[in-house]
Amino acid sequence: MSLSGKTEGRMRLGIFGGTFDPPHIGHLILAAEAFTQLELDRVLWVLTPFPPHKEDQVITPLKDRLEMLHAMLAVDPAFVLSRVDIDRDPPHFAVGTVKQVREQHPQTDLVYLMGSDSLADLPTWYEAQSFLSACDYIGVMCRPGRMVELDSLDSQLPGLREKVRYIQAPLLEISSSQLRWRMSQGLPFRYYLRPEVYEIIQDRNLYGLGNGVVET
Repeated sequence: MSLSGKTEGRMRLGIFGGTFDPPHIGHLILAAEAFTQLELDRVLWVLTPFPPHKEDQVITPLKDRLEMLHAMLAVDPAFVLSRVDIDRDPPHFAVGTVKQVREQHPQTDLVYLMGSDSLADLPTWYEAQSFLSACDYIGVMCRPGRMVELDSLDSQLPGLREKVRYIQAPLLEISSSQLRWRMSQGLPFRYYLRPEVYEIIQDRNLYGLGNGVVET
């Protein structure tokens, strides 16, 4: 289910949203696979300031996350930091994000990138059918050997099947929550991050490093 046959004169943008707390090399690897396999022209990294599904969690201040993500994305011109959620009022549901990107890029094919777990939960998303209609495609990053059964999902969200495109991604046991825990426990974390991100975390004593945890 590849994305072939680009429409002449139209760009193809991937939308990669998240809290990125912190952004790590796993994010970069997955975005690079999506960029190549789905023949994207750019990947828009949408930093979500206040994710509705994480209201009960402590989130690193936006200023710090924004600086870390900006530093990480500077290494690749195909990766672009988008302020679409930062510059609009909450709540920041995905449907509003895609519609806002559509207004900014009207002559562009939009590919929303998500993991297979998010695809399985898609019918529960806020205004899920409107979200599906706003996307040209949905790029799903699957773990090796794992595919989501689309029959049931398509019955709940008609038209989903024809928009899903799978991305074969390597198995990466890296997550932001795992890294936050490792840092708080004084475990090694340096090589899960771009050097620029690592330096910001060290300089600002983020993620519990101010409690005496220092990695050299």
